This record gives sequence, structure tokens and C-alpha cells, in this order.
Amino acid sequence: MFQIDLDLVKKYNKPGPRYTSYPTAPHFNESFTNQDYLDEIIKTNYGENLPNLSLYYHLPYCDTLCYFCGCNMLITRNRERVKEYLSYIKKEIDLLRTYLLPDRKVSQLHWGGGTPTHLRPDEINELASYIKSSFNFINNSENGCEIDPRELTKEHLETLRNNGFNRISMGVQDFDEKVQKAVNRIQPEDITRQTVEWVRELGFSSINLDLMYGLPFQTINSFSQTVENIIDISPDRIAVFNYAHVPWMKKHMGLIHTEDLPKPDAKLNILKMTIEKLTSAGYVFIGMDHFAKPDDELAIALNEKKLYRNFQGYSTQAGTDLYSMGITAISQLNNVYTQNHKNEKNYYESLDKDTLPVAKGYKLSEDDLLRRDVIMKLMCDFELDMNEVSVKYNISFKRYFEWGLNNLKTFQNDGLVKIENEKITVTDMGKLLIRNIAINFDKYLEKKEDTAKYSKTI
Repeated sequence: MFQIDLDLVKKYNKPGPRYTSYPTAPHFNESFTNQDYLDEIIKTNYGENLPNLSLYYHLPYCDTLCYFCGCNMLITRNRERVKEYLSYIKKEIDLLRTYLLPDRKVSQLHWGGGTPTHLRPDEINELASYIKSSFNFINNSENGCEIDPRELTKEHLETLRNNGFNRISMGVQDFDEKVQKAVNRIQPEDITRQTVEWVRELGFSSINLDLMYGLPFQTINSFSQTVENIIDISPDRIAVFNYAHVPWMKKHMGLIHTEDLPKPDAKLNILKMTIEKLTSAGYVFIGMDHFAKPDDELAIALNEKKLYRNFQGYSTQAGTDLYSMGITAISQLNNVYTQNHKNEKNYYESLDKDTLPVAKGYKLSEDDLLRRDVIMKLMCDFELDMNEVSVKYNISFKRYFEWGLNNLKTFQNDGLVKIENEKITVTDMGKLLIRNIAINFDKYLEKKEDTAKYSKTI
């Protein structure tokens, strides 16, 4: 069982990036243009043995507003609005396709939201068929979709399965009715269980369920029951997210009353209980928010040091070129990040001009590439060979990262890392605080050039 030292959690529970990228999204800038993106696409579509593609589609629409939601979503019941959006997604596919080598293969596909299953089954079929006809997929591609069981029919799932989807992820957050009412997400447990039964009956290979701690009216006893029920449902993966109450960034969070939120100590005790219950039940703590069964690809990748991290969180698809489509979608090629326009109007206008709908982006420097490598190895492998980095980048690791290594002495004294034989090894307790460890190799935080307001690391 994973043992949690709450005193250490409290000591290190400070704001910090989630490192789904390095540099992080606040460093993206509007001086980066669609031409910069196009130049990188052309550069990365030249030569032999090119990496596979990972495709992400942002489908932002939801039927109702969840007060806790931190995603880029839009509430609508206007079917014509959805239909128009799908037509522009196709335009983006067509435009992107003209610049990609035709023989490049897709090894990963993900639909996120919003709520992708806000689409009707015929709309799911229309978009999925268009994607399949536009790209070449490997035989065993990983094809995932986020779903909402509250507005779901079995036909939705059948349509996804018939179009090659083999992974499903859905939010639960909490089974407690009082909590559900307070966050405007009424999702009875029997609906979740019915959906999981359908998913298994239809032969999907993996199910992920999301939980969230720190929501109004949660107690250690009430959430303990939710965790036990989730263990009984037995999904392949479980994500346990921290609710960050930021109504100044997400206005709808103001509908949650601050006085109803659990106090900081109570919140940490809920987290401690959750991690200990899940690991006692046999789930492997992958890192940060993620847990998986020992035979799941994530757990295997962790053991084989093949885990990867990008804007979708932890993944087994390292080294792919990530092309993301739809509003707000973030793409990642070798040396650049790009983000699409955040509203439909600008997104549509750009595509009407046959230009890639880039709002901003970032081109990585040599220093960024080095630091990204270091941070991602720590985030994913939980160890780092300093000599390997020195040789690979022709640097003296200890001189280059003097600031970070000095800071790590405190972490070492607290038993969060071990530094010996030129290796940094993260301990089990350190894995929970991996964001704090990674911060020590972030140039922008070292030089206090990062002014973004991040959530607390726990």
C-alpha cells in the first residue's frame, strides 16, 4: 500500500505547472503564426522513418454546465451549431492533409471535450468515417473517446465501437447525491454501472473513470464510499483530479459556494484515503492523478520506462507527432507547440481563408529541448541519469542545473529523492510531489520569468 506523509504534502503543496508540456502553455505567444506552424509541418514531413501520428479532436459542446469544469467547453442544444462546427472540423482535416505525407500512419486517436457524445450517433459516424477516410491507421491503433453517461444511449457506444474506438473515458467525480447537486452534475451510480456494462459488452479494451476530490460537501467518509464503489466497478484506469476553485478564471465556478468546500486539511485527508484505498486494491500509482491495473498498458509502460506525457496526460505513445483539431486544440511537433483559436468565429474565419487556425504557439530553443527532456524523464521514469544527459547534450549537468540540484537537497533530506551514483531517483512519496521536483529544472521559474497562476501541486 502507498503510504502518504501528510506533513510533507503540506510542506510542498505550492502552486506549480502540471508539465503536460515544457515550456508550459502560458509561454505560448501570438507572434507565432500559422506560417510558422506550416514551416514546421513541412520540415517534419520530409525524410524516412518518420514518427506515427497522434490525432486529437476537440468537440467542445455540452448539454448542461458542470460547475466544477475547468475544460474549454460550450453549452448548447442548438443542433445547427454543432453541424456547422463539424463541417469546419472537416475543413481543417482537408487543409492539414494537404501538407502531410500520404503514407504516414496514425497510431493514436482521441476525441475530447466538452462532451464528444453530445454528438448524435449519426454525427459520430459522419465524423469518424471522415477521419478514417482521410488518414491511414495502423491495425492496432489506440482510439479513445470521452463520454457522458447522462445523455448516452447504447447506440452511441455501438457507433463508436463500429468506427474502431477501443477505449472509453468518462467522468464520475463523486456518487454522493448532495455533492452531485452542488456541482450540477446529477449522475446516479446505476447509470454509470449500466454504461460500464455496455462498454464491456461491446468489447472496448479499456475503461477509465475520473474522480474529483475537493468538491463541496465531500467528507472522508462519503468519498470513501465512492472510492469503494469505483473499486467494485473495477475500471482499467482511474484518474483522481484535484478540484481547483478558480472563479476568477472560470466564472461558472462562482456558482459553487466557497463555504461548502472541504477545508484544506480535510481535502488532503480525502486524497490520502483515496490513494491508500486504490493502491491497497491493487491499482498501480502511475504518477500525479493516474492509477491503473498492473496489466494495463500504462502500468507496463511505467515499468519499462516507456511512459510519455503530453497535453492529454500520461500516454504510452511516445514520439508521435500530435496534430489537434478544433477550437483551442493544442498540437505538438518536435520543436513547436501551437494552439488553435479559442472561439468559433475566429476559427471559422481562418479556415474560410484556407489558413491553419493558429492563434498562438511556441518554438522551442535548444535549452527548452534539453529541459523538456529532463523534466519529462523525471515525470515519467521517476529517475534521471545525469551522465547520460551530459553526454547527450554535451554539457556538465551539475553546472548547468546547479540551481535545481541545490534545491533538491531539501527534497533529499525529506526522503523524496535519492541522489547517488550520478542518478536522481524519485521515491514513492516523491512521486506524489513530482511536480515540485520538476520545477527545479524549469528555467522560467528559476529566473522568475513565469507569472502564470498555477493550481497547487496537490
